[in-house]
Amino acid sequence: MAFRPEHEIYRRRFSRNLGVGLVLVAFVALVFALTVVKVTRGDTMHSNDIPDGTVAIVPQEPTE
Repeated sequence: MAFRPEHEIYRRRFSRNLGVGLVLVAFVALVFALTVVKVTRGDTMHSNDIPDGTVAIVPQEPTE
């Protein structure tokens, strides 16, 4: 009993899925690498920090 030959559409689908998978793995690796670099450098940068290292003070409403 021999296997039937694979149809062309399945080869195309596999190559497309392989490409999407490789792009996804590359993106995850990039995010992981950036996280490792950020953690090992010990940066404490937050969204409201100024680039020179000082922390921005958020103005608050005066309380009475």
